[in-house]
Amino acid sequence: MAETIQTQVAVLGGGPGGYPAAFLIADQGKQVTMIDARERPGGTCTHIGCIPSKAILHAAKLITDAREAAHFGVTFGAPKIDINGVRGHLQKVVDTLSGNLARMTKARNVRPVIGKGVFVDAHTIQVENGPTVRFDQCVIATGSIPTRPPALDLPTPRVMDSTGALKLEDVPPRLLVIGGGYIGLEMGYAYAAFGSKVTVVELTDGLLPGVDRDLVVPLTRRLETMFDKIYLKTKVLKLQETPKGIKAFLEGESITDKEPVFDRVLVAVGRRPNSQGLGLDKAGVAVDERGFIKVNESRRTSVSHIYAVGDIAGEPMLAHKATYEAKVVAETIGGENAIYDARAVPAVVFTDPELAWCGLTETEAKKLNREVKRVRFAWAGSGRAQTLGRTEGMTKLVVDPESDRVLGVGIVGVEAGEMIGEAMLAIEMGATAKDLALTMHPHPTLTETVMEAAESLGGHAVHAIPVKKT
Repeated sequence: MAETIQTQVAVLGGGPGGYPAAFLIADQGKQVTMIDARERPGGTCTHIGCIPSKAILHAAKLITDAREAAHFGVTFGAPKIDINGVRGHLQKVVDTLSGNLARMTKARNVRPVIGKGVFVDAHTIQVENGPTVRFDQCVIATGSIPTRPPALDLPTPRVMDSTGALKLEDVPPRLLVIGGGYIGLEMGYAYAAFGSKVTVVELTDGLLPGVDRDLVVPLTRRLETMFDKIYLKTKVLKLQETPKGIKAFLEGESITDKEPVFDRVLVAVGRRPNSQGLGLDKAGVAVDERGFIKVNESRRTSVSHIYAVGDIAGEPMLAHKATYEAKVVAETIGGENAIYDARAVPAVVFTDPELAWCGLTETEAKKLNREVKRVRFAWAGSGRAQTLGRTEGMTKLVVDPESDRVLGVGIVGVEAGEMIGEAMLAIEMGATAKDLALTMHPHPTLTETVMEAAESLGGHAVHAIPVKKT
């Protein structure tokens, strides 16, 4: 007879939304059972997403840095890439982090249950080939999965999604990346650094659709020197497997070869919520037309004792947003009047240069017909950027014209992701541009560009040519 587990709180999913929720609720002294298909916590982010991709990207940047070191009077031999060594490094990182999470799970007395969980009713989850879990309250954190349109879904390992690309089975001589979003560009950059001839096809008229164009331009210019081709306003009609490789049928104004052949293809056209097959209807949990679970400001679903966090609870699909929501739910279950009230959500594209932004963008302001002030500080005026030989960067502030409050920040350049935290704090604290300008920053650092951008708003940046006032 199958085992039945009675628990106060069941957490369905062990990723960056699930395990923080489980840990923080267990810290309150409650019985928590965490159900996940993987043997160790961490979810997609730790096992086949954020973490392994950044390990690969770091290896790729080491290669490009070595190749460009001659600019500084330092010459290395041609980089030798041990693909097994790179794969071994990323697996070690994944094993270390997931192992730490497993130990934290045990230390907090969270009961792990391995297997896919499906709702039987509003208080019961049946784990495939496992126990029945009955709960008083539940947190759904099952994340998202890659989207692959039927025309691009060939039953061959040579057509990959992001999970397949991160397996790093080889370095294909010719790689087609379908989709010019952050996943496509990050993986395309890595494979190009390793030696692949990369072609990127994007349906819209620019890479990273939705991101401010002035931030994307420096990244595009650098990727144009690394990628074999970048096709914009181009559609992949279908893929066909041939003895010579995967033939892609392209449609676009600038296409000369409409049927190129590639050794591998990465389909990176987006992700969708992992809500199918969970039995949500049996639990009475409502979803929208795209499959996202409907939640209120406390991340409570249509069933009052069931919550949802992370990718399954709506965009943006980012790990840190899932963790933030998990904290809100943990506080709510603990009896506090907690709500999701983040003023901004940071985003980072880990290419080289990196691109990071948070808060209101210029693109969004235009769509909303909202008047804003915008100021940009070019990194050509940064001493630190000059020493790094990376002056293509830029720091931009979007400011309320009346209150001078910082509404948004965008940064493109090396280590942009490490700089966006200051911008987030400024937005959350309601800081003004003058607050940033009056905050002493260490010299010479890239973070100074935030201060100097704020100073430029008044025309007083030390390392920028002043704008003549009329």
